[in-house]
Amino acid sequence: MKGLLLRAVTRLRLQRPAFRTYEALASLRGLGRKAPPAEDGLPVPPPRLIMRVAGTPDARWFLDSGRAAADAIRGTLDRAGRPLDELGAILDFGCGCGRVTRRWVTLDGAAVHGSDRNEPAVDWCRRNLQFAGFEMNGLAPPLAHADASFDLVYALSVFTHLTEELGLAWAAELARVLRPGGYLYVTTHGAWYRDRLTPEERRAFDAGGIVVRRPEAVGSNLCAAFHPHAYVQETLAGALEPVEFVPEGATGNPYQDVHLLRKP
Repeated sequence: MKGLLLRAVTRLRLQRPAFRTYEALASLRGLGRKAPPAEDGLPVPPPRLIMRVAGTPDARWFLDSGRAAADAIRGTLDRAGRPLDELGAILDFGCGCGRVTRRWVTLDGAAVHGSDRNEPAVDWCRRNLQFAGFEMNGLAPPLAHADASFDLVYALSVFTHLTEELGLAWAAELARVLRPGGYLYVTTHGAWYRDRLTPEERRAFDAGGIVVRRPEAVGSNLCAAFHPHAYVQETLAGALEPVEFVPEGATGNPYQDVHLLRKP
């Protein structure tokens, strides 16, 4: 066991600097491109922040995918009979530099909040998206918010980078800050990604278990988690009630599944 742990840590020490170098070089390429004007009139984040949330410094993709994600959230809530415009408070968990949060600038009456563990991203949001409130969070719970604070919490491609232990802890924490009748909207790597798994990983996935690659890099894009539909609804959801499942429905996070859960 100690040998396995040592090898995992050694791999991470080698992979993380290489990945950070890749991010930095890609961000530098983005500096040479003029950011397109945003239709919402809000500032566009710098390439280095876009790279962290999008995996590319492309500002156009950042803006277009944020719009698509917001539209998917709206559509899902409409089908649930709880239009977004009727909500009192919303939390973007894992907001990054506001890719989706910025889409709520025109909401009338809803208190919009974001939370993320990336301090530069949160700082940028506080300075440039002043219609919303932003807080830092750690790798593990808790959040800075009180019980029953929100009608909607959404987490786009967040659980895709968490170990099972942290995923369950965060699912419980997000349920804590939901009001009764509130919704949790999450996206996950589901069956579309099955063919990318090794035979051993596929067996675990097909048996209904979560598959986590590079758990030693939890919380970063190097860590990748894959969730079968049944696992989300029967285990990750905890006391929350499944409302809707849309395979590959996360249009702003291509090919990820959408799960809408409700707090009784």
